[in-house]
Amino acid sequence: MATPDNQQTPNTTINKTSGTGTGIVIGVLVVIVIGFGFFFFSNGNPMDDSNDVNVTIEGAGDAVQGAAEAVEGAAESATGN
Repeated sequence: MATPDNQQTPNTTINKTSGTGTGIVIGVLVVIVIGFGFFFFSNGNPMDDSNDVNVTIEGAGDAVQGAAEAVEGAAESATGN
């Protein structure tokens, strides 16, 4: 009886562990770029509160007084008092 030709190639497993530090390096670089951009676009002082806006309307006192009286009149006529 003839013996069958059962020669199989052995299984080989290759584990590559290189490149694991690349993600950490890229993450650190991204954080540095974001921090630099925040500092750059805030003109060097990110905690400066000088961008407050104050708006003053002159001559609006009479209009506000008339509006308040109109609201009071409307409320009285709606309630019947």
